[in-house]
Amino acid sequence: MALLADALSRVKPSATIAVAQKARDLKAKGRDVISLGAGEPDFDTPDNIKQAAIEAINRGETKYTPVPGIQPLREAIAAKFKRENNLDYKPSQTIVGTGGKQILFNAFMATLNPGDEVVIPAPYWVSYPEMVALCGGTPVFVSATKENNYKLQAEDLEKAITPKTKWFIFNSPSNPSGAAYTHDELKALTDVLMRHENVWVLTDDMYEHLTYGDFKFVTPVEVESGLYDRTLTMNGVSKAYAMTGWRIGYAAGPEVLIKAMTTIQSQQTSGACSIAQWASVEALNGTQDFIPERKAAFEKRRDLVVSMLNQATGIECPVPEGAFYVYPSCAALMGKTAPTGKVMETDEDFVTELLESEGVAVVHGSAFGLGPNFRISYATSEAELEDACNRIQRFCAACR
Repeated sequence: MALLADALSRVKPSATIAVAQKARDLKAKGRDVISLGAGEPDFDTPDNIKQAAIEAINRGETKYTPVPGIQPLREAIAAKFKRENNLDYKPSQTIVGTGGKQILFNAFMATLNPGDEVVIPAPYWVSYPEMVALCGGTPVFVSATKENNYKLQAEDLEKAITPKTKWFIFNSPSNPSGAAYTHDELKALTDVLMRHENVWVLTDDMYEHLTYGDFKFVTPVEVESGLYDRTLTMNGVSKAYAMTGWRIGYAAGPEVLIKAMTTIQSQQTSGACSIAQWASVEALNGTQDFIPERKAAFEKRRDLVVSMLNQATGIECPVPEGAFYVYPSCAALMGKTAPTGKVMETDEDFVTELLESEGVAVVHGSAFGLGPNFRISYATSEAELEDACNRIQRFCAACR
């Protein structure tokens, strides 16, 4: 009898985590490696949030928490949605999980039956299709091409929807491309969704506060209130508040879905960490003054990376509207010979040879469902980014 479940054959390990681990392993062996694989801000958690956690510990907030979250955090989440997104949710319509991944996983576990389809625009965050597959659903991919700045077009969404479609996953700003949708671009998609009442919307707004220039973030229900009763709006504190290790994600949606997700979570992890939840109350309710300063730093890094990559032979890098990623094309280098003598047939070959030759770790685009591209996270210092981009330029120039 086989030990492992059949479900494991439907899922792959996270490519982004694998790249970060490979970079750590090479560094441990003494290699000079610049890792641009992980989507993690290099800023520290703000002091007021850390202080709130310390105070929570000191007053004994160290017991089990309610499964869907402590009441002050659920109230803070509802207030955040009202204040920032013009969305009315009661605290009972919110749920807190151990990171955004758990929120997504619980939603799929609570709703997907075998044969249910989930429409996922590509390029996509690596975990979406794997979660869908693990929960018994069928991922349906729709390409958002470079010609459309990696944004899904309404007619392509329309074609992808079938009577079996249960969910449409929407992520803006996008991981991996950084593409973000304007109000009008999103309205074109919500108009399609309004014609298909069987389709629920799962919107991943994790990078909401990281948009640049005069771009204005909007979320689907804000654009089309008619989707309110079939949308789960997911967010978290990890990116905007530099709280990746605190592991707090949250969502709001119809109460019937929130209750179902709570049932799943009650048998899975129960409530999220008490200290991290109290810190998150301060994150959402406290000062937001540090966000514009950090956004400005990210925008400066973005502009540096885009400029330098577009000076590299064979690389084409669009300017993303948000997040802290760029998603350059390396199509012009396919079929070329790397300095190691290896002929690069795929974007995975490209990132492997780049790491081998120059010690720069990035993630291949095919892991995100659309290539030949690669993803760079610019959530690190300007000095390190400049060094990495110089190495990429040198590598590309040496390809024949």
